[in-house]
Amino acid sequence: MARIVGGLGTSHVPSIGAALDKGLRDTPEWKPFFDGYVPAQEWVREQRPDVAVVVFNDHFNALFLDRVPTFAVGCAAEYHPVDEGWGPRAIPPFEGAADFAWHLVDTLVDNHFDPEIIQEIKVDHGLQVPMELFWGRPPEAWPVKVVPIFVNVLQYPIPRPDRLYALGEVLGRAIADYDSDERFVVLGTGGLSHQLQGARAGFVNPDADRRFLQDIAHDPGKLAGWSREQYVETFGGEGAELIMWLVMRGALDPEVVVRHRHYFVPASMTGAGMIVLENA
Repeated sequence: MARIVGGLGTSHVPSIGAALDKGLRDTPEWKPFFDGYVPAQEWVREQRPDVAVVVFNDHFNALFLDRVPTFAVGCAAEYHPVDEGWGPRAIPPFEGAADFAWHLVDTLVDNHFDPEIIQEIKVDHGLQVPMELFWGRPPEAWPVKVVPIFVNVLQYPIPRPDRLYALGEVLGRAIADYDSDERFVVLGTGGLSHQLQGARAGFVNPDADRRFLQDIAHDPGKLAGWSREQYVETFGGEGAELIMWLVMRGALDPEVVVRHRHYFVPASMTGAGMIVLENA
């Protein structure tokens, strides 16, 4: 049967991709951020996952207000980078793991989730940036297949944190039940603290960010029990994206080991963080 080799949490700030595209990786402003991901990239190379399940949100690039699924699963054979206003980025398309995606959809429905099924869509920085942070930029093809899980965290009402944790638990069972010897890694993306509009525009909360990086590993039940309003108050309007990390954490065992952790502030008005978890 398939198995999970680990869980990865990371920010997906669009300026990270822009910095890589412009060759700014080793500038004084960006080098401390990118250097923090080097151990995680080494971990990925050592573990050699076959499939990456990426939990992220579209930023009104491929989806818009006329269609806002609370949860959606990509079942496509391939995903191309979407044009976010300055042309598609020069990265390869992502090969989909369609067979597992359909298995996941079936498992979710059996467990009282009703995801939208997407068979054709392009993906924005929410998926692109995490993939490049952990795998680097491949010259021709990504060494791993992807299954995108889209979560609505932009248009209220967004899902409850405990619902996302429960979705992660179902995802973990779907991987364990999948008839394959493939190795899976689950990515929870978004955040950390940031707010891009309104009276609190520019808000970051480094203390809360660091506590989150502790609690997502060792006390996820507390984070799953928070209200949506607590996330917005603590991490900012856009910082509520952090609830998507709960899918990753729910897919893992109750006890985990932290292999790597990194925090940097600010990255484009955002507290940016990363964590690498393995089942204990």
